[in-house]
Amino acid sequence: MKQKLIQILPPSWLEAGRSLKFLLHGDYLRLRRRLEELERAYHLSAQSSLPAYHGVLGPYRYQSTINRYEHRVYSQNGEDGILLYLFSLLGTTDRRFVEFGIGNGKQCNTANLSLNFGWSGLLMDIDPSNVQAAQAYYDQQLGQEARHVQVIQAKVTADNINQILTNQGYTGELDLLSIDIDSNDYWVWHAIEVIQPRLVVIEYNASFGNQRRLVVPYQANFRANAAHVSGFYHGASLAALASLGKQKGYILAGCESAGINAFFVRQDVAQGKLVPQSPADAYFPHAYRTALMNPAAQFNLISHLPFTEL
Repeated sequence: MKQKLIQILPPSWLEAGRSLKFLLHGDYLRLRRRLEELERAYHLSAQSSLPAYHGVLGPYRYQSTINRYEHRVYSQNGEDGILLYLFSLLGTTDRRFVEFGIGNGKQCNTANLSLNFGWSGLLMDIDPSNVQAAQAYYDQQLGQEARHVQVIQAKVTADNINQILTNQGYTGELDLLSIDIDSNDYWVWHAIEVIQPRLVVIEYNASFGNQRRLVVPYQANFRANAAHVSGFYHGASLAALASLGKQKGYILAGCESAGINAFFVRQDVAQGKLVPQSPADAYFPHAYRTALMNPAAQFNLISHLPFTEL
């Protein structure tokens, strides 16, 4: 029957059918995302050569100085370059980090620092298979030096984060904390007391806009994809995180231009080195979501769900 249809149907119909099969298998969506990532990487690489030509080309379109230094080595977007730039201004102390929500460890905010600059720290993920893959990856990349990067399986919540850190020997000051759990990021940072990181990288939800201080109410077992099919309902707005940062003694240094991560620096460390940014000035829309719909439309999809407004 299939062969008969192939003989009867016009070639254009057959080609349309193959295209539809391609789309339904999800390959198109993966390819589109990969192309967007490559376009962003090209853009960041090209822009890195621009500072010397600032007077000729006119002002940058970016709001914050840190965006001139975006560069991707192991990070999802331009976080690697921003971190190197910020620490070049701020200096370092013990070159230790804590990061949770690392996936398999190959694409995270601290990988460049540990693999290329000799930093040490603690990595955590909820998925045992991710933890196993990350342990194997760092063992392979670092050899004997892998002992300086500890990878553990942990479900991080606001209730247990301080105990986890204490149990692993992380208390007091350290250079970097990176939070990326796509759920209770705000509430976990709010709860952290046993460490005093000099610099904090944390995901904000750009779908919430740049004005309102919105937070998804705390649920220890929260999962974004289960909460809403779009995956847009999680975390906190940039304005909410900036308010929390101020309470904890941090300034907003800026955001990377993909609209995913925000950078906060402790006030005593930033003094005289960084100019605080307002949420409205630092905000970028989520690059990948905005390819589908604008931020207002994103929020409209989830506006009926419960929020805490600070």
